[in-house]
Amino acid sequence: MQEQSLALLFKDFCPANEVLEHILLKVTALNAFYSTNILATFPVAKHILEKKIDRRLKAQDLSLVNELASIVIAGTQKNFYSFASKYCNHHVPEAFPIYDSFVVKMLHYYEGIDAFVTFSKNDLKDYETFVHVITKFREFYGLDQFTLREIDVYLWLAGKDSFPRTYGKAKKT
Repeated sequence: MQEQSLALLFKDFCPANEVLEHILLKVTALNAFYSTNILATFPVAKHILEKKIDRRLKAQDLSLVNELASIVIAGTQKNFYSFASKYCNHHVPEAFPIYDSFVVKMLHYYEGIDAFVTFSKNDLKDYETFVHVITKFREFYGLDQFTLREIDVYLWLAGKDSFPRTYGKAKKT
């Protein structure tokens, strides 16, 4: 239901990013549904409005994610990288896979097994590199019939299953 609600919000009710109140609704909904821990949603919404992102989303400009992620709030530099990938993804899911710790763990797992491409965890903090690595994963394993969004969802689900969060409890073996 969350994804259906977000699709309604992003695609039907508030598809553009030209009205601050619309952007604030989208930022707040993503923050709540994905627990992105953005404590100051208004400055983030204002930042998105100022970037005038609609043309760049339509052009599938991957550099947009790193730009949206970087924001100064109350004098402190923040990097909401995962949130920015989610925001762009909900506008253009096929072009903007979601950066998530589970996806990163799975990419490292497969890279360790088959060396489908060489990268470090830090490399994935550059969104264009992150998308390149997922694209190489798809190519290496012959998954061209699947979209980047489908690959992204697979990696996230597999990561949740393979590397569950323990929240202070002992890990199961």
